[in-house]
Amino acid sequence: MNKFRYFVENQIFGVCAELGEKLNFPASSIRKYFIYATFMTFGSPIILYLVLAFWMDLHQHWRRHNSPTIWEL
Repeated sequence: MNKFRYFVENQIFGVCAELGEKLNFPASSIRKYFIYATFMTFGSPIILYLVLAFWMDLHQHWRRHNSPTIWEL
């Protein structure tokens, strides 16, 4: 069960965890408020979540491109 929990936290909720690290705020609280906001606004924060997930993925690819490892040379 812990394996599944870590997968969900790292893969599905990566945006909330990253925001928590940057803002020095618990990721569980960010997830909770995101769920509340989603229900209150009938799902519109999901669009923001997807944009942030895309931006984080794009940023990660830029970092890899600017500083490749020895295996990528």
